[in-house]
Amino acid sequence: MFKNKIAVVTGGAQGIGRAIVDSFTEQGASVCVIDKKPNDYFVGDLADESVLRQFAAKVVADYGRVDYLINNAPPLSRGLSECSFAAFNQALTVGVTAPFFLTKLLMPSFTPNAVIINISSSRDRMSQAETESYSAAKGGIYALTHAMAVTLAGRVRLNSISPGWIDTQARQYNGPDALQHPVQRVGHPMDIAHMVLFLCSDQAGFITGENICIDGGMTRQMIYHNDDGWHYQP
Repeated sequence: MFKNKIAVVTGGAQGIGRAIVDSFTEQGASVCVIDKKPNDYFVGDLADESVLRQFAAKVVADYGRVDYLINNAPPLSRGLSECSFAAFNQALTVGVTAPFFLTKLLMPSFTPNAVIINISSSRDRMSQAETESYSAAKGGIYALTHAMAVTLAGRVRLNSISPGWIDTQARQYNGPDALQHPVQRVGHPMDIAHMVLFLCSDQAGFITGENICIDGGMTRQMIYHNDDGWHYQP
């Protein structure tokens, strides 16, 4: 399905990003990765504008076109108690500014029917304490998605995916950790990669500006003290 296509994946050296990269590669695509961690294509910090420019220039020089852009790199997670001004801005830069600016840099090279997928989080709609920088960045990319989908109408389709708890360490979860999910398991990176490939395919050609939450049903489950075995202990 993706033979000879060119995909760009940020944060593609591990976890969800690596699953996305491997899935595209298995389907015949060439994948351009940018990550702070070692990888075979480009090592760099998405919070640095000059790095974004260098990366985009390399992609265009190497391939001349882009079919898919997957903005996956995760922002820093810090809360009100510890997050500094600089750290909060760094989270927003990686989580929102970099996807925006990379889109801008690659605009002349997008092919007809190109697709952008932004990886948000179920934390764009629900939170734990002390996660403000991460939640703000994920909420920002959620909104950025539908804004750019309207701006780029007829040129590029954009959608976002909001993963819930995705195990990126190949652990086995049993008992409450698994059973608290309506599907009764913790998510895997391939749960997200499968949706990325679907949204990039022609089968999703009528979907744009949308957000799809993949969280095993957690955000749909109402929790009340003493119902269904749930007990609140302050």
